[in-house]
Amino acid sequence: MYSRFQLAKKYLHYYFNAYNGKGHGIHSPFVFDFVEFVLNDTTVYSCYQPIENIRTALLSNENIIDVEDFGAGSSVIKTNHWVVKAMAASSLKPKKYARLLYRMVSYYKPKTILELGTSFGITSAYLASGNADAVLYTCEGAASIASIAKQNFSKLDLQNILVTEGDFANTLTPLFLKAPIIDFAFIDGNHRKQPTLEYFLKLLGSSSPNSILVFDDIHWSKEMEEAWLEIKQHPSVTVTIDLFFIAIVLINPAFKNKQHFTIRF
Repeated sequence: MYSRFQLAKKYLHYYFNAYNGKGHGIHSPFVFDFVEFVLNDTTVYSCYQPIENIRTALLSNENIIDVEDFGAGSSVIKTNHWVVKAMAASSLKPKKYARLLYRMVSYYKPKTILELGTSFGITSAYLASGNADAVLYTCEGAASIASIAKQNFSKLDLQNILVTEGDFANTLTPLFLKAPIIDFAFIDGNHRKQPTLEYFLKLLGSSSPNSILVFDDIHWSKEMEEAWLEIKQHPSVTVTIDLFFIAIVLINPAFKNKQHFTIRF
């Protein structure tokens, strides 16, 4: 992964070279609409505070849990024995981005949502809260983490989440049989190039033209940036939106000209 200095340098380059976050100069109706009504929606929705209360509890939880291998996911903790609060501090998606995912689901109303990388369930809760009529399939490799996530879903009374535990290599194929069409996906399960590309290709085979794919941490490392470049160049991809810490991919052939947007957020 990149050092903090390298990442900060990249972020500054992104910030000063991106389209401003108001939509000026963006000539795609879909992307302008996204910026206007989703990215810049400042409404404080009723689900926000209960979910953030769960985050606060996690950040003060001193319990120690045993966790299976996390691959390239953590830059902070290198042991299999984790203090929950330390893991939460290093792995939970900041509320700015988690709430954006909520607004995307709320606005576009996907029926079937896939999340790779449940963690303690904060992002899952935002995704599931965005559309009570949707089903969220969320996958977590570590049973001890999935157990805490399930407890959090129960506290929030979220009934539309199905958790799959285990190595993604073994769980994804059966999951795609259960949910043959994925309307919305958030990929945050493995910060390596090859697995990320494999997830992308699997999703292409289970997506509709209106599906929205969101990838986390595309600038996390050199190989993640390489994966992001390959995704952008794939012939099925028609529009991408780079928000630096997350990126959005559209595969709708109705968008005739491939367009790539980098937008300040």
